[in-house]
Amino acid sequence: VQLQACGGGLVQAGDSLRLSCAASGSTGSYSFGWFRQAPGKERDFVAYISRNGVSRYFGNSVRGRLTISRDNTKNTVYLQMNNLKPEDTADYYCAADNIVLDATSRSAYSYWGQGTLVTVSS
Repeated sequence: VQLQACGGGLVQAGDSLRLSCAASGSTGSYSFGWFRQAPGKERDFVAYISRNGVSRYFGNSVRGRLTISRDNTKNTVYLQMNNLKPEDTADYYCAADNIVLDATSRSAYSYWGQGTLVTVSS
């Protein structure tokens, strides 16, 4: 499956953004994760949604401000980000795999999209 992430941009602190991850094929058999990478830092886990949408996990730094959802009819996964902070500035990547044993681990995902840049000004 090929993934295309989009929706990033330049916003002010406190604003909201919705990122989208569009898949080239049917998404019903995949679990999805979002990761982010700030300049000079490692790529960190942000959010996860299971194949059936029941299980959702979030990184400690974003819990309570982000939601993740999926629309399998549109083959798209969304990351709604609210109350953005300057420390949220990063490239955001979506990832997918059929079986995800550790949602927070980069190695659990075989398929990755290109990053979409989110910049939050103070």
